[in-house]
Amino acid sequence: MKVKAKQLPDKQRIEVLDTLYTAAGTVRGRSAMKLFLRDLLTESERIMLGRRIIIARKLIAGESHRDIEAQMGVGRDTIGRVQRWLWDQLPGYEQAVAELEKELEKRAFKKQYAESALFRLKKKYPAHFLLFPFPKKK
Repeated sequence: MKVKAKQLPDKQRIEVLDTLYTAAGTVRGRSAMKLFLRDLLTESERIMLGRRIIIARKLIAGESHRDIEAQMGVGRDTIGRVQRWLWDQLPGYEQAVAELEKELEKRAFKKQYAESALFRLKKKYPAHFLLFPFPKKK
């Protein structure tokens, strides 16, 4: 039976949310979190959460609501809801997006490092590339 959050007594709501946050907080590593979320949420719920994070990234980057709506095929209500959460100064989205950006930069660096011998040389001997600064960043 589905229970509406607003119908739960405060004590029970706090207990349920604390259990969820504690369980999620004990998961370490990307693969463990992937398994945890796969087992906990349906595929559509995981996709919805991921899309909200992408929307938050785009809003933080300064993209317009119309552009996001056209690119992702989401409704104005969804974009507005994410924008409202960002405006409410609840740091969850900003922290998650900031950490996501760091992780994506690390992955891009690792990929470039693995694919380019010249990139590795430039990292190892930066002074040798002062006059001819290549390879250039994309």
